[in-house]
Amino acid sequence: MKKIQKLVGEEEKLRMPIAQGLPWTTDETKCLIKPPVKKNTIPTDLKLHSDIRAVERAWFAHQVAEKGRLIKQYKMERERQQKLEEEEEIKRLRKELIPKAQLMPYFD
Repeated sequence: MKKIQKLVGEEEKLRMPIAQGLPWTTDETKCLIKPPVKKNTIPTDLKLHSDIRAVERAWFAHQVAEKGRLIKQYKMERERQQKLEEEEEIKRLRKELIPKAQLMPYFD
């Protein structure tokens, strides 16, 4: 019985793997040197194409509005000038065309 127990015990030992530790080193541990710390990055302002286009579009819209205003002013000035000329023409015609009595034709 002792032999059987001894054999069973040996088989169990063979089944169990033996944990092997790391080998002992004679070297002393070295402290690793830390890499130098990088400077903080400074963020740059973004220049979006849509922002640039918005500024250009605002300038263009202002130019178009200014041009439209000038054209409207020019038309109003022209209409006023034309109205004055027509009034002067009417006054001149009224002075020239004074109604005069004309003789009736004689029909015999």
